[in-house]
Order: sequence, then structure tokens, then C-alpha cells
Amino acid sequence: MIRLIRWLLLAAFLITVGVWPAAATPIALAATGAAVILSLIPVPVWLAAGLIAWWRHQPTPAPAPASAA
Repeated sequence: MIRLIRWLLLAAFLITVGVWPAAATPIALAATGAAVILSLIPVPVWLAAGLIAWWRHQPTPAPAPASAA
């Protein structure tokens, strides 16, 4: 029984070690590509885009209640 468990653990280890680099490579390449694209745009442009997006998505203020005068 112990021998079977050891073989199964060895097989699981070898599958994990063998498959993990192949599975992680596309994710690493996508992250690298995103970093390159983000680094091409200057920081002031990102700040301006964030400010514009924040300004455009602000909720409109509620109208003042009419006074009963």
C-alpha cells in the first residue's frame, strides 16, 4: 500500500513539474506584453485618462429642493 502511494505521489509530482512550465509560459508572455504596452504610454497620459474617466463617471448632483417662499 505504501509503495502504491509513493508511486502515485511520484507520478503527481512529475506531472506537476512537467506541465507547470508549459502552462505558465503563455501567462508570463501575456504579462510581459502588457507591461511593454503600458510602459510605452507616458505616466501623465495615464493620469489624464484616469482623471477624465473619474470625471465622466461621477454621479450627477441632486437638484436643490424648491423653497416654499
